[in-house]
Amino acid sequence: MKRLTILIAAMALFASCSKEATKTTATPDPTSTNDDGARKVAAAAATISFSGYTWDVRDQGSSGPGPNYWSSGNVWVDSEGHLHLKIRKDPATGRWLCAEVISRQTFGYGSYVWKIEGAVDKLDRNIVLGLFNYKAGDNGHHEIDIEFARWGNSAWHNFNYTVYPATGSGNVSQTYELALNGTYSSYKFTRTSTAVSYKGYHGHNLDEANSFFPWTTPAGYNVGTLSLPVHMNLWLFNGNAPSNQQEVEIIIHSFTFTAA
Repeated sequence: MKRLTILIAAMALFASCSKEATKTTATPDPTSTNDDGARKVAAAAATISFSGYTWDVRDQGSSGPGPNYWSSGNVWVDSEGHLHLKIRKDPATGRWLCAEVISRQTFGYGSYVWKIEGAVDKLDRNIVLGLFNYKAGDNGHHEIDIEFARWGNSAWHNFNYTVYPATGSGNVSQTYELALNGTYSSYKFTRTSTAVSYKGYHGHNLDEANSFFPWTTPAGYNVGTLSLPVHMNLWLFNGNAPSNQQEVEIIIHSFTFTAA
């Protein structure tokens, strides 16, 4: 399954969303939608096997987040076992089509690691790449996000951590300006019963010398407690086409989960 005059306008825009934006930094809500229940797992036209797990591939008409159109043709696993997510323009309809996969297995406390190939620090301002836990049908709770996005504004930071509580309202988040050393990078969050901790890495070696942007939820924050699916998606903020009109493809070399 997302986060000043400009700021005031942005907050007004998202006031109608089902999640309440009480973050440490002002970033839009990545998973809210005007389609009631559309953010639930959509009809899956296919499944794929990736990194030892089975994933449903989203294939759906106009629906959130965005709203966007989702195509199973934008998702594939190559001969090396790497997952490809793509945003492309359908020449027949002129629509931009997005990509999402959802794990059939659920995951709880432990470490989640993604190794990625692609210029995720140079995505167009309207493109969002999300790596996250999410409970379908319960917007505003039990969600942990890593998102690469400027939320439609080139002046905003492009890297976002967000955590939603187990109960009640109010999420917490932190944003940074990401600048990578090349196109290989890794990202990790660790869930416990009391906190969620994040860290990124240049390259695919999780050596501390390569690490950047560590962050942990504030002490006492009501973190999610459920075992949840993992989502990976590549989509368009507010359903807007890339401002540069360019298709984009991101390759995820692996996802690994290590139980606590």
